[in-house]
Amino acid sequence: MICKTSPYRTVLRDTAIPTIFDLTSHLSNPHSRHRKRIKVLTDEEVRKIKERRLESSIEQLLSKKDCDAQDDSEKADDIPQLTPEQKDLREFLRSSFEVMVLIGRQSFPFSCNAREDEMCSKEEERLLTTGNFQALIENRINAGDEFLRRRFEAVAVNEEYCSAVQQRQLLEVCERCVHEEILQQVRECRFFSIITGELVEFPEGEHLPIFLRFVDQANTLREEFIEFLSFEGEEVTVAKRLETRLTKGWGLSMEHCRGQAHAGSGILGTKMKVIAAQLKEKYPMAVITPTSTCALNVHLANGMPLTGVQDVMSILKKTNAFFKASPLLQSELDNAVSILCQGNIEKENILKEDSRSSWTDLHNVFEMAVDLMEPLLLCMDSIHDNEDLKWNGQITSDAYAIAEALADFEFIVTLVILKNALSFTRAFGKNLQGETIDVFFAANSLTAVLHSLHEVSDNLEVYHEFWFEEAVSLATAMEIPVKVPRLFLRKQQAVETMEIQAESFFKEYLTLPVMEYITQEVKDIFSENHLKALKCLSLVPAVMGQMRFNTSEETHADIYRSDLPHPDTLPAELHCWRIKWKHRGKEVSLPCTIHKTLQHSDVKFFPNVNAFLKILATLPVLKLDGNHGETAQRRLQAYLTDTAVHQRCKNLAVLNINYHIKTDLEEMVECYLKTYSEESE
Repeated sequence: MICKTSPYRTVLRDTAIPTIFDLTSHLSNPHSRHRKRIKVLTDEEVRKIKERRLESSIEQLLSKKDCDAQDDSEKADDIPQLTPEQKDLREFLRSSFEVMVLIGRQSFPFSCNAREDEMCSKEEERLLTTGNFQALIENRINAGDEFLRRRFEAVAVNEEYCSAVQQRQLLEVCERCVHEEILQQVRECRFFSIITGELVEFPEGEHLPIFLRFVDQANTLREEFIEFLSFEGEEVTVAKRLETRLTKGWGLSMEHCRGQAHAGSGILGTKMKVIAAQLKEKYPMAVITPTSTCALNVHLANGMPLTGVQDVMSILKKTNAFFKASPLLQSELDNAVSILCQGNIEKENILKEDSRSSWTDLHNVFEMAVDLMEPLLLCMDSIHDNEDLKWNGQITSDAYAIAEALADFEFIVTLVILKNALSFTRAFGKNLQGETIDVFFAANSLTAVLHSLHEVSDNLEVYHEFWFEEAVSLATAMEIPVKVPRLFLRKQQAVETMEIQAESFFKEYLTLPVMEYITQEVKDIFSENHLKALKCLSLVPAVMGQMRFNTSEETHADIYRSDLPHPDTLPAELHCWRIKWKHRGKEVSLPCTIHKTLQHSDVKFFPNVNAFLKILATLPVLKLDGNHGETAQRRLQAYLTDTAVHQRCKNLAVLNINYHIKTDLEEMVECYLKTYSEESE
């Protein structure tokens, strides 16, 4: 209890639980009337007490300052004195790191190489070969940097201020310091998840971008880019390289990895599945999940090891990129939609609006693609004909290539079968990318999804017949002949002469493997541990309220029991957690996300729940909240878009993507001197 009129500064401990005290019951108790009464202080007495406390505080403060000054002088005596040469070196390194950080954050190319056929003067040639680092150092000298001017005033005009080897060392130290700033926060929170992206092309080969997802000390969910990993070698080699980098290189423990999500289509997708399986076999708690930034149906289609399916995904991406290149091309598609949707204004408006977005990333991408097939082919033919001579040769050539791909019956039937086969997971996948309550209900609806997939597989003849008829109808409307793929016919002629029907061929080589893959992949992704974790989202108060506080987290909470600070008290704590929110005040709203729950002031009184929510938040399947959503991946894409392959540098990319991470120039100088002390002397 705290008396507001007390002259003493009293505060509650962090672990204290505020309680309502009964201050009147003692009046009716005869045994308490003879107790010594507390003296009520007058205003004058209170003032004197405060003055005495103030004088005492001032004396203590002055005494502490004297002690600190004495300690500082002693420490100064212990610090070795630097020679003038050492001071100059430190100042030069500090200026060099400042320039290097600027180059990385502003995405300047490290060097500017002229093309072989480009004529330039000797001065221009010198600037092109010395690179941006040399140019920025010169700019600082010209802008009045006295230290750099004195250091290099006697240097020849064509002499480098910093050798190529030393520049590379500076870059490595910059990257290392940014890494350490992020990794230190990951180590403090212990638990994390791994996320990988599509392969990135560098001059030295293809590399895999690695992201780490974690909850920092401010209870904020973050997803940070950390490094590009070499993708050379077989799957086993890459998996071992990734594990070694995480443990020995970054000082993390794979025992604390709670999730992994890997993007990739075609061959990359197949390799990443093998890598993920190997990591999960060694570390069972690192559950495999889809990423929150990719629709489940797109993720499933990207991973199918079928050439026809990968061709469809590739052509859809090329088509979407083709129309994003110019508003005039999008306008041409709108005209084609208007022509083919005459009399159906509602459908026309929907198709126009959806086609202007990145529709290849949507949950209903295959439904949209089927509806857009006729307008797309009409538009591509019109652009290729180029009767008004309004398109250049590159655009007409691209339009012809896309039109040829769209006008193939194998493309049509594959697209229609993907649309129908993935319709059973569309709503499920959309919920996974929804609010927390949607993800919770999705986890509990997986049994129904699997039941539907099994039902289709058991009656494949009937379903395939309907789906094939739909593909034939669409092909007929587009005047595309129904036929078996030419490549298969050529292979078939070498084996047997018996003619095969198109419907039977596509059932055996397309519909059957597609359904088998979808069913097995859904089972693999949503493993028992993954589902248990998602069902524990009922710890979020808004989900509790939706379930009328009749939840049973105890049955699923054993998955992370060993990660909790006080596992023995978990059942009692969960009961108190439910009671707290069930009997809250009317003015108190229920937090609807993990982030909002972790920001609530009372969550620290429930250490097990607090730890549990932080672990759940690291799962890559859950979307990021607020301004922290997908920023690292967007920055990576921006860097790749703005930088040509021959100008990309892994070290500079780390600085550019992580420009929001604070950089300490003094720390960089110390790191450089410790690492390269012999070269710098």
